[in-house]
Amino acid sequence: MNAWIERLKPAASRRTQLVAAALMWSVVGVGLGAAGTVWAASAPWPWPPILVIGGLLLGAAKGLFVLAPAAGRVAGRIARRKDGSCLGGAFSWKSWSMVAVMMSAGMLLRRSPLPRPVLGLLYVALATALFVGGARLWRTVGAGWE
Repeated sequence: MNAWIERLKPAASRRTQLVAAALMWSVVGVGLGAAGTVWAASAPWPWPPILVIGGLLLGAAKGLFVLAPAAGRVAGRIARRKDGSCLGGAFSWKSWSMVAVMMSAGMLLRRSPLPRPVLGLLYVALATALFVGGARLWRTVGAGWE
């Protein structure tokens, strides 16, 4: 049974795991940022720039104080792993659980009565936080610690 599981496991080098983690944060950030910007732009003038700038400021703070340290923990976890470890194991079970919670919260928010411009502010903030935190992962990729 173990040999069968090992054969199916998406094994990857530590560097590939690190690039995949950084890419995931960046791609999700682009998606959230695009949706958030479009929704913020749907507000009547002069609200769109206020919402986007507010989202950028809130996101930068969350990125610096919450997601950058989390990205550092992810990079450290990957550095401690062996080459050939499972790609999905780059993130802990706690992290994957948080991803599920955040996706569920996003689905609930999109179905909530909150106006799209308000959601735009939240999405821009989340995108910015992901970019700030993800930058830490990309710097680790660039440092070539492997």
